[in-house]
Amino acid sequence: MAEKAGVHTPTAGRMFQKLGFSGYGQLQATLRDELCEMISGPVAKRNVWMERLPEGHVLNRFARRTLEDQRRTIDQVDPDDIDALCRLLADRDRRTFVAGGRITGTLARYFYLHLQMMRPDVRLMPSAASWPHDLLDLNAGDVLVVLDVRRHEDATLAMGQMCHERGAEVVPVTDQWRSPIHRVARLTFSGRIAVPSAWDWVASLLLLTECVIASVQETLWTSVRTRTDDLEAAFDVTGLFRKFE
Repeated sequence: MAEKAGVHTPTAGRMFQKLGFSGYGQLQATLRDELCEMISGPVAKRNVWMERLPEGHVLNRFARRTLEDQRRTIDQVDPDDIDALCRLLADRDRRTFVAGGRITGTLARYFYLHLQMMRPDVRLMPSAASWPHDLLDLNAGDVLVVLDVRRHEDATLAMGQMCHERGAEVVPVTDQWRSPIHRVARLTFSGRIAVPSAWDWVASLLLLTECVIASVQETLWTSVRTRTDDLEAAFDVTGLFRKFE
């Protein structure tokens, strides 16, 4: 290193010591560790937690289960089905409706906001008291994406059945037990949600929707870019985000 820097070896040694290293060997070891962290994958990162925490610690138990759930979720998804859903959502002749339940409503809103930024005619279905109003505007061929996990909600099932009867494509994003809505669906996506907790986790459903968002974005990129520019201009007017001049 001294040769490449064009200095004497003692000069390089003094620099290492000023940086807090005992010598070149410690510097090498630190650089190796940092590079390993930069390129490490999920399994390697999880192994680091395992070394730092007892086997029975909640982080280890939860991490083991969630990593396995994500793997099994992806393994059981048919790529052709994902492509089919993305084609439906990228078809601007079809309006898209997004719905969720008491807990999954948060994910539904997240999914809706992304789709609504990418294309027109996207609606987030409201609460059980008023969603029948939205069915007045539902046409045959429109798409309803429903996020529904155990304990599968009756109101969500009724919504799916009514949309199916009106000729809509109903697509449940659900759990390994599958929402009853799947009986009227041509496409169904199931995520693994059971973890060592009193509550299920829904990140596997988020994983599926993120994949769909990425695909639709690329398919519609020309119009997505235009809509995004218009949206950013609106944000500038409203002052939603901080700007640094």
